[in-house]
Amino acid sequence: MAPFACPLEPDTFFVTLAFMPETANGSAYRILVVSLLGVVVGTAASLTAIAFVDAVLWLNQELLVSPYARIQHEQHPRLLNAATVAVPVLGGLLVGLVVRWLVTESRGLGPPDSIMAVQTRRAPPTPASGAGSTLAALLSLGCGASVGQYGPLVYLGTIFGSLAGRLNLGIRDLQAIGIGCGVAAAISTAFNAPIAGLVFAHEVILRHYSLRAFAPVTVASATGYVFANVIFERAPLFLVNFDGVEHSYEFPLFALEGVLAAGLAAAFMRLLVLSGRAARATGVPDWLRPAVAGLGLGVCGLYIPEVLGVGKETLRFATIEGAFRIDELTLILLAKIGMTALCVGFGFVGGVFSPALLIGILAGALYSMVLGNLLPVPQSGLVVYAICGMMAVTSPVIGAPLTTILIVFELTRNYDLTIAAMVAVVFSNLVAYRVFGRSLFDVQLAGRGFDLSFGRDKAILNVMRAADHMTNACTRLSPSASVGELIRRLANEGRSEAVLVDNNQRFLGVVRIQDVQQADRSTPLREIADTTGVTFDETTTIWDAMNRMRGFVGEAVPLVARDGTFRGVVPEGAVIDAYLEAIHDLRREENAAA
Repeated sequence: MAPFACPLEPDTFFVTLAFMPETANGSAYRILVVSLLGVVVGTAASLTAIAFVDAVLWLNQELLVSPYARIQHEQHPRLLNAATVAVPVLGGLLVGLVVRWLVTESRGLGPPDSIMAVQTRRAPPTPASGAGSTLAALLSLGCGASVGQYGPLVYLGTIFGSLAGRLNLGIRDLQAIGIGCGVAAAISTAFNAPIAGLVFAHEVILRHYSLRAFAPVTVASATGYVFANVIFERAPLFLVNFDGVEHSYEFPLFALEGVLAAGLAAAFMRLLVLSGRAARATGVPDWLRPAVAGLGLGVCGLYIPEVLGVGKETLRFATIEGAFRIDELTLILLAKIGMTALCVGFGFVGGVFSPALLIGILAGALYSMVLGNLLPVPQSGLVVYAICGMMAVTSPVIGAPLTTILIVFELTRNYDLTIAAMVAVVFSNLVAYRVFGRSLFDVQLAGRGFDLSFGRDKAILNVMRAADHMTNACTRLSPSASVGELIRRLANEGRSEAVLVDNNQRFLGVVRIQDVQQADRSTPLREIADTTGVTFDETTTIWDAMNRMRGFVGEAVPLVARDGTFRGVVPEGAVIDAYLEAIHDLRREENAAA
């Protein structure tokens, strides 16, 4: 028997096969491709995340940032003090230069860029910019900046996911699925928490739970866990012993802790935003600002070394009874908040996840100790309040309540501790959402003109420009033209309205056929033109267009530049089609099964 011969090229064959939804072969192809995508992207993101974290630890050790390295050099106080100040300053200078020359966007890249790429379906920043931002984050964390490592890890996953999305595999929403896979694997690796990694990708990045994305993202998250926990046997973030909540009256105390944590989280996020504005107001060049922040951090680190770096050791000590006094906790907490705002606002590259964890656990431990002095009733120990505080502060900062609850469960395997944290997280998110917003990421995106506060559909329609649907197929007339000339032109061209422009192509109004039925044929059009009707400009979005066109009567809306120059018209049908297509794509993506 002659061997099977495919009449198509291999790429064409697979792409054709992928678009056969009614066939078993098409479904099998999609399942195979997205599963392999999850494994490949998950492997790349996981291995890179492990390498990134290990590189940060090595730099912290070599540059005398880590507590262990500082203890080793206690007998050389001058060297230690000099390194404490010089390392963040010189590191900040390098970070500023790297961002200026290697990152096209001239800023660090992180979760907001991942969200933007997925929600708008636009290409994220180039891999070269991503690599530059990752290098800047490595230098920032390595020199002890008070920023987080999980934001850069999320964007590392985004880089690999976006590269996979460029492949011509015939799978719809491939870029979004790839980015979700990369992000899930990165978080799964970082926390040894595959379920939390899966949920984080859907809760924060994708914003939906369609089966088409859920399956490969699950595979990627599991792959990250295998590398982190099975192959490389990474140590967990922290280990705690907790025997359970011993008193029922403590649950209202957990709820109160959530409310207080919401206020702290909102203040922290507000301070981060204000710090960025203050940095721009100083007039210091962008590339020099991280060095300025490094100087402030180094001076603070001379007296409060706990503010340096990610602070994993401090985070672990905060769960131990008697490790800190109330005044020590208060001082470290305030210093960490201030130094994180300074570092993030002035241009060090990194995330806010890790600082939020540390701020939250310090605040939770402080809450427990103060509560013990104010209320003469037994407690279930410091651990539960510290963990509740950690998650109640972190959850509104990153906008991921389910993720933070699952992180507690997967890290501790303790059901009672998870329930307590859940109570605090719920109340924290309820309050913080009203006070500040869903998350710091969403507020940052809103500042870039992409507002998710009213849903994905409005946010996406708000980045789709009406100008992209502009056409020059319209009737143009001089304002001195007569009604008779208008009627002849409209009859010849099969239209019912004309745009009036002068010799410099400046827009002067619109004249519709129904407006001239009773007019004298010799009347100049300028006398009857509608100059107050609906117009668009280059910045008008599809969402704006739909709102402006309520009650609109006509064929098309004139598009007029800011200087008054007429550019063309946007047909009413084109705006409606763009709106319906965007909404349809969203619903299809959110409900896609395979």
